[in-house]
Amino acid sequence: MSVPFRLRQLDHVVLRVRDVAAMRRFYCVVLGCTPELDQAGIGLYQLRAGESLIDLVDVHGKLGRQGGAAPGAEARNMDHFCLAVDGYDEAAITAHLKSHGVRVGETGMRYGAEGEGPSLYVFDPEGNVVELKGPPVPGSRVGLPS
Repeated sequence: MSVPFRLRQLDHVVLRVRDVAAMRRFYCVVLGCTPELDQAGIGLYQLRAGESLIDLVDVHGKLGRQGGAAPGAEARNMDHFCLAVDGYDEAAITAHLKSHGVRVGETGMRYGAEGEGPSLYVFDPEGNVVELKGPPVPGSRVGLPS
């Protein structure tokens, strides 16, 4: 059975953080990222890293509390990673994944490096969450022009 889509690039990485200000300073000042979209109400701060995003999730915010304890020896730091895909056909992708016994999670419209678009979460054999991201809705990108 062939794969019904082609992986294109890493869309974004999500890090669970204890000190948002220190992390923003590091990624923006030290590495040259730029602020993209702040969603302080849920504790999500998105930074532009070239064509990709680095998302900082405050462990004390709404999203961060859902992931448990702060990063450390007994807690995870990365929430999930996202792969942008060409040929995004949710039904075909879901059927393909299920035919391989892959656990499929929530689907929905989510903001990523290219703007807001459809995506679905899947779980790898170790329980890591991988987001498969379809094409953006035209004009939905907040940062640089689409």
